[in-house]
Amino acid sequence: MANFWNKALGFKAGENSFRTEIIAGITTFLTMAYILAVNPSIFGALDMPKGAVFTATALASLIGTLVMALWAKKPFALAPGMGLNAFFVFTVCLTMGHSWQFALTAVFLEGIIFIILTLTKVRSWILNAIPLSLKHAIGAGIGLFIAFIGLQNAGIIANNDATLVSLGDITHGTALLAIIGIVITGALVILKVKGGILLGILATTLIGLLVKDPATGAAITKFNGVVSLPDSVGPIFCKFEWSQVLSWDMLAVVFTFLFIDMFDTMGTVIGVSQKAGMVDEKGNVDGIDRMFLADSIATVCGACLGTSTTTTYVESASGVGAGGRTGLTALTVAACFGLALLFSPLFLAIPGAATAPALVIVGVMMMGPIVKIDWEDYSESIPAFITVLLMPVAYSISDGILIGVISYVLLNAVSGKFKKISITMWVLAVLFILKYIFI
Repeated sequence: MANFWNKALGFKAGENSFRTEIIAGITTFLTMAYILAVNPSIFGALDMPKGAVFTATALASLIGTLVMALWAKKPFALAPGMGLNAFFVFTVCLTMGHSWQFALTAVFLEGIIFIILTLTKVRSWILNAIPLSLKHAIGAGIGLFIAFIGLQNAGIIANNDATLVSLGDITHGTALLAIIGIVITGALVILKVKGGILLGILATTLIGLLVKDPATGAAITKFNGVVSLPDSVGPIFCKFEWSQVLSWDMLAVVFTFLFIDMFDTMGTVIGVSQKAGMVDEKGNVDGIDRMFLADSIATVCGACLGTSTTTTYVESASGVGAGGRTGLTALTVAACFGLALLFSPLFLAIPGAATAPALVIVGVMMMGPIVKIDWEDYSESIPAFITVLLMPVAYSISDGILIGVISYVLLNAVSGKFKKISITMWVLAVLFILKYIFI
């Protein structure tokens, strides 16, 4: 039996713990379950049936995470990506004027290209060419990014016309609840309580029954039933539009999806793998091709089901922080998405204020690699700093990586350090510059 678990999920008896892996999987699911509520809401702007989008979101997440568990045997979860769904709806459809069927076709084509790039090892070749200092910076940058997302979703950080962002009203509502959750979760982690992040989420959710939302006067945590049968994906299943497949607009949209997805996934895989100790001394990730293939297959399946690009989720870091190291963590996440199809009212009752503390604590955990950067060597530290800084302030993992690579090549070239720049880095820098000019 032990041999079966090792072959199927990479689980090793004596080295890994069933309880820890399952708790890690539940923790990851709870920190990313918001996508089940957010995705239907975003796609509702296109008059796509929300029930069908919810089912598509859950199924795409389940399939992608299951492939990750059984094929890659890693503790990563997948779901339709935030940012990518907004680009799908607000840029491709509402700004460029294309139908959602056109956008789904672009996502499908992007997934096929991803599979080809993965099978030919182009994706891993690009990843392994990134300097070690940038890899360390990516992990730390993602830590800041997900912490910022948590603070923003909870209202601790708010929009401000004068300064872009400012401190929100932290004495009421979701912000106050999230602060309570950070204190509880932080204390549990400091005390090294097993499953402390998960316990923090659950405790904060329960406290949310007692904390009122100032805008509505209702409790922040709301339970609206327990069981609900999922809607059919029929209205959006495989609804592709092939008439414009060779148009310039389709080419631009496909490559934009491709760039964002590739470097969001690369950044997530690098950052979370560093946290899990799944990298070698050069910062290369073990089993990267299988992880990329799982991500690619998930994108194709998601497009067929009727949702935007399905990608490896940065919230996987919460499960790694809880001790997840094998495919059993991902298998648990997949099972949770399956349950969510039947118990969506229960799962969706967990408010963003309850998951925000987990994102903040995991953000702290992911800052570790930053000490490995040689800050005295400015040819390494300046591009690394730019990478770390841009992820949260530009609200994009991919932009942080792309501009980090460009700055690394330009700064070292101008400084005469040509030997440090590989041919691959030169090619990437040129492509990334062209991306910003033309896409």
